[in-house]
Amino acid sequence: MRAYFLVALVTALVTFFSTWGVRYFAKRYNIHPAIRERDVHKSPTPRIGGLAMFIGLVAGVAVAGSFGWFETLFLDPGPIWAIVGAGGLIIVIGLLDDLIELDWTAKMGGQMAAAWILASSGIQIVSLPIGGLTVGSFGVSLALTMFVVVLVMNAVNFIDGLDGLAAGVVGIGTLAFFAYTYLLAQQTSPANYFSTAGLLSAIVLGIVVGFLPHNFRPAKIFMGDSGAMLLGLLMATSAITVTGNIDPATVSNQDLLPALIPLALPVLILILPLLDLFFAVVRRLSRGQSPFAADREHIHHQLQDIGHSHAGAVWVFYHWTALVSTSLLLFFWLDAGPVLVIFGGWLILALLHTYWPVFRRVRNFRKALKNGR
Repeated sequence: MRAYFLVALVTALVTFFSTWGVRYFAKRYNIHPAIRERDVHKSPTPRIGGLAMFIGLVAGVAVAGSFGWFETLFLDPGPIWAIVGAGGLIIVIGLLDDLIELDWTAKMGGQMAAAWILASSGIQIVSLPIGGLTVGSFGVSLALTMFVVVLVMNAVNFIDGLDGLAAGVVGIGTLAFFAYTYLLAQQTSPANYFSTAGLLSAIVLGIVVGFLPHNFRPAKIFMGDSGAMLLGLLMATSAITVTGNIDPATVSNQDLLPALIPLALPVLILILPLLDLFFAVVRRLSRGQSPFAADREHIHHQLQDIGHSHAGAVWVFYHWTALVSTSLLLFFWLDAGPVLVIFGGWLILALLHTYWPVFRRVRNFRKALKNGR
């Protein structure tokens, strides 16, 4: 645990000061896009925070490589540096999109290229712990891996619309995922707790902790497409390195749910962004628009429309992320029955939190009617 903490700490410090440097650079050279109609901020704000996040990623990997604790992960450094290389490509694509707004086909091509770098280095979904299911061929494994990576990248990017939203959601989910991978390593490999998934989770936590002080409302800088896609890339990679390489023949029915948690966690944590992504694509295609065309009809915008403040909408997302990630993590210790009871009670609280502005308006309306009489 101490090694992971040190990696996260160094990553957080480097990201924090790098973000400060990027902010100064952007202000000095007036690097910020014009305010768009759908934007919720009122003053020009730099959108290149992903660059500082990438610097934090490189620092985290470099520090981990210098620690003897992670020696086994760097015996074959190819996959680790493939992650860094894919992240670098995503940063370039994201920065170009943030600054000059790339055509959606170019943006998708860059995402697929980054996913291919990961998959070709051996980071692939080669099996699923479901009834002994293995992926049939290298081509299918490559395509499935690329699909998952691109999907998660775009899901994170879709929720990056309010100050602190994407970074906070990713941070909460990654904390739960890190806890799971650490506990799993303790059970399966007591002599060595270190894994690629654990290292990436520690680095992502460090990136988020270092970036959020600059990104909470009122945000001084945004992560932009580059930062959102980088976080999505790292989340997807962490999940794939755990579940995607589990031998399905060794998974019993009793162990099925714990084995699926690392693959299910990023998906379920991002269930709202994924639904948002699905409906946005359908909505835009039905209008004859590009699926990447921007609008102000995302879930976080709708939360504001029903009465939540900017910060209130962010906390609703935090609440739902904590509900899903904690509930999944509880399966590690408890049977399904107690977990479902906890989940059900918490679900009611989350729904009340989400629709509280509506309930308040109804209550005020009834009071107004009563007073009018």
